[in-house]
Amino acid sequence: MYLSRVVIDKNNRKKIKDLTHVGAYHAWVEDSFPEECDLEERTRKLWRIDYLNDNAYLLLVSPNQPSLELLEKYGVENSAESKEYGTFLAGLHNGMKLNFRVTLNPVISKSIPNSHQRGRVLPHISLDHQRKFLLDRSKVNGFDLQEEAFTIVERGYALFKKKGQKDLRLVKATYEGTLTVIDEQRFREMLIKGLGKKKAYGFGLMTVIPYR
Repeated sequence: MYLSRVVIDKNNRKKIKDLTHVGAYHAWVEDSFPEECDLEERTRKLWRIDYLNDNAYLLLVSPNQPSLELLEKYGVENSAESKEYGTFLAGLHNGMKLNFRVTLNPVISKSIPNSHQRGRVLPHISLDHQRKFLLDRSKVNGFDLQEEAFTIVERGYALFKKKGQKDLRLVKATYEGTLTVIDEQRFREMLIKGLGKKKAYGFGLMTVIPYR
């Protein structure tokens, strides 16, 4: 596994003019793996946009290492970096306390009475429901999360465009806080495979660092 990032060249409007919605970011990520494109064998990748010290970063977790040159397609020159992630993941253990950050698409599936059809997916838009969304998914993903140990630092919507279809607004919430690992195998799997829905479009990537 690899953890990679690049500074988005947000000051060059001409360069990033195509980055108008999360589908464009998805295409950028996929295009950064030319060998997979050639073989038509796509692996699961997780990504999100982070902001730090007035910079915007594309953060990426992937089984294979991306092309740093292609990762800089919309990035600042020489800002792309990639490092092996497996050693860190292997060092996670039960009882470990970690600081975390994750952006999720908090939704609920409402069943249709007297119908065999799939339930209708609706967004969670209230703060309380968005908080509960993560709490309800903590233990099944291998971590304990106390209600007072995290906060939602950003709420809003992400635009998704698809040719021939109506534009969608995907609800999003970014969470930060402290958790404790209770099932290292499940937790490690969640960090690799992501949490929740719309993982191809910038949701579900949790990053963690040791608690201090």
